[in-house]
Amino acid sequence: MRTIRWGIIGCGEVTEVKSGPGFQKANHSSLVAVMRRNGTLARDYAERHGVSRWYDDATRLIHDPEVDAVYIATPPSSHKQYTLMSAAAGKPVYVEKPMALNFVECQEMVAACRAAGVPLFVAYYRRALPRFLKIKELVDSRAIGEVRFINITFYQPAAPEGLDPTALPWRVVPELSGGGLFVDLASHMLDFLDYVFGPIVSVRGYASNQAGLYSAEDIVTGTFRFKSGVHGVGSWCFTAANKCDVTKIVGSSGEISFSTFDARPIMLTTPVGVSEFSFEYPQHIEQPFIQTVVDELNGNGMCLSTGESAARTSWVMDQMLGHLCA
Repeated sequence: MRTIRWGIIGCGEVTEVKSGPGFQKANHSSLVAVMRRNGTLARDYAERHGVSRWYDDATRLIHDPEVDAVYIATPPSSHKQYTLMSAAAGKPVYVEKPMALNFVECQEMVAACRAAGVPLFVAYYRRALPRFLKIKELVDSRAIGEVRFINITFYQPAAPEGLDPTALPWRVVPELSGGGLFVDLASHMLDFLDYVFGPIVSVRGYASNQAGLYSAEDIVTGTFRFKSGVHGVGSWCFTAANKCDVTKIVGSSGEISFSTFDARPIMLTTPVGVSEFSFEYPQHIEQPFIQTVVDELNGNGMCLSTGESAARTSWVMDQMLGHLCA
C-alpha cells in the first residue's frame, strides 16, 4: 500500500493539533508540504512540525510533483478556488468545513472534481469518531424504537474576540465564512444528522442579528424534515447568558441525548432505565477521519463525507439563512 503524500494550503490554527498531525500519524500517510500566504509563518509551521517544504504560493504546492493530495484549510471564501485548482492538476482534495460559502459554490466544486476524475472529501470528521458512531448504532439498532423527531438546542455567550468591531475573527465575517458561528458550528450538527437519517428535504428557518456585535447572524431557529419522514427543530444562539449543547433524538420507545462538542456521556433513556456511554475525543480529532480518506485513496475502504454529502448540509444552512431578518 502506497504512502499518500499530503500538502496543506492554509496552515493556520485548525492544523496545529486538530488536523495537521493526523496527516503525519495516519497509516500510509505523510505530510510533505505546507503553504501560507505569509512565507515566514509557513516556514515556522514547517519547522515546528517537521515538514520538509513550505510555500507562500498555492499554485506551487498544488503542482509539486511530490504532493499526491491537497488539504485545504483556509477560510471558506477560498475553498472553491483552491479546489478547482487542485482538481485541474489531477489532485484529490480534502477541504475543511463548511465546504464553501454557499450551496452554489459546492455544486461547482463537485462538478469540477467529477469532471477531473478526482475524489472530493469534506472534513465532517464526526462521521468517523467512535462517540458519534455509537449514536448511529443506537439509532440503527432501534434502541429507541422508530425515531419521531430531533431537537437541537445550542447557545453560548458572545465570544470575547468577537466584541471588537475593528478586529473581528473571520468566522463572523460573512464574506469570508459564508455567515456567522451558526455556519461554523451548526454545520457539524446538521451533517451528522444527515449521516444518521439521510438527506433533509424540507427546511424553514429564520436568522437574525439581535446583539449587533457584527453583521452576521447571531441567532437562528429552524425546522426541517428528512426524506425518511423524521422531523427536526433547532435553535442556535451565540449571544446568550449561559452555554448549552444538547441534541435529543426522540423515538417511539425512548430517547438519546448527547452533546455535539462536549465530551459528556451519551444518555440512552428507555422504559428499562438510563444507560450512559462515555467516549474521549482523540488528541488529533480529525485523525480517524483522515485515515478513512487515506484508505479510500489506496482502494482499501470508503470515506463517508464527500462533496455530495457535504453540499447537502450547505443547502440546508442556505435555506435557514435565506430568511435573514432584522
